[in-house]
Amino acid sequence: MSDPEATHDRLGVDILSAHERLTRTIEARLPALPLEERERYFAVLSPLVDKLEEIEKPLRQVFREAAAELLPILMQRFAR
Repeated sequence: MSDPEATHDRLGVDILSAHERLTRTIEARLPALPLEERERYFAVLSPLVDKLEEIEKPLRQVFREAAAELLPILMQRFAR
């Protein structure tokens, strides 16, 4: 296997590992998350997942669109 192929494969494994860690972390935090925080988290998570489900779109476009929608929500959250 060439270096680019090995790097590609390693990154795939690393991405899936990070995703699993994220899922475990959210599952651990969720029981103690107050309603207001749950609503905010869902307001950020749901549109991102919706965009990621548009498989035909390149990730670059997905992230641009998600950032444009999510940045105002995040800025409002941290302005308090």
